[in-house]
Amino acid sequence: MSAREISRLVVPGRGQSVWLVLLSSAAMAFLAVFALALSVTASQLAGNWSTALARTATIRLSAPPAEMDAQTAFVLEVLRTTPGIAGARVMVSDEQAALLEPWLGPDLPLDALPLPRLIEVTETPEGPDRQGLRLRLAAEAPGAVFDDHTRWRRPLAEAAARLRAFALVSLGLIGGVTAAIIVLAASAALASNGQVIRVLRLVGARDRFIALAFVRRISGRAFAGAMAGTALGIGALLLVPEAGGSVHLLSGLGFSGAGWLLPLAIPPLAMVLAWMASMATAFQVLRGVT
Repeated sequence: MSAREISRLVVPGRGQSVWLVLLSSAAMAFLAVFALALSVTASQLAGNWSTALARTATIRLSAPPAEMDAQTAFVLEVLRTTPGIAGARVMVSDEQAALLEPWLGPDLPLDALPLPRLIEVTETPEGPDRQGLRLRLAAEAPGAVFDDHTRWRRPLAEAAARLRAFALVSLGLIGGVTAAIIVLAASAALASNGQVIRVLRLVGARDRFIALAFVRRISGRAFAGAMAGTALGIGALLLVPEAGGSVHLLSGLGFSGAGWLLPLAIPPLAMVLAWMASMATAFQVLRGVT
């Protein structure tokens, strides 16, 4: 009798255990696609934001109206003669209004508000001596504050690390739940076929041979279910709108380029997990069948 024939005898082709393995594998694979996409997207966004902020800085200049132009000219001259500064420009009022619009609305009367003048600074890859630049500005233009966006980059890095950790924990929980469900399904299938197992032993079949025949079929079902769930997950990600404008993180959830190959690793991993869980369960149940 071949291993395939024994699989058909020991593992039922229909019933609750069959659907339990298929549906649980599909559902867990679907969730795993989204957890993986969340981790990748968070890493990419944090990297893009950090790169964009790493070589830029801002100087906020507060001074009496009569001295504003003179101090602005001095700050620009300081920046021009500072090594590590690639360029600097004064932001116009329309740009400042665009920055404040998300918080204060589109009809902000900038002329009536004592807003500081903003100077956008672009750094070279080496960057300037920030402490020396701050001291130089403080000596000649006390109202100038140099902001290298460190306070913005640090929260982004921390948020990305937490999101990645959350995604990894989610993947671990998904794998644990999948293994638990497969263990339950495997135990039920083997326990309900105790008489068949006794007959197979009488004709000379060893426990390892019976277990392997059983595990192959369970693993195949887990792989098929995970394939379906992964396909559904990828399809759902393709329906998520592209990131752009003022959209939030979830609007750009997904993969890019070769990253779309990452979800294809989920079905093989589900099959390996099912193989390990069902193999351990099979030997445990077979030891109890006399």
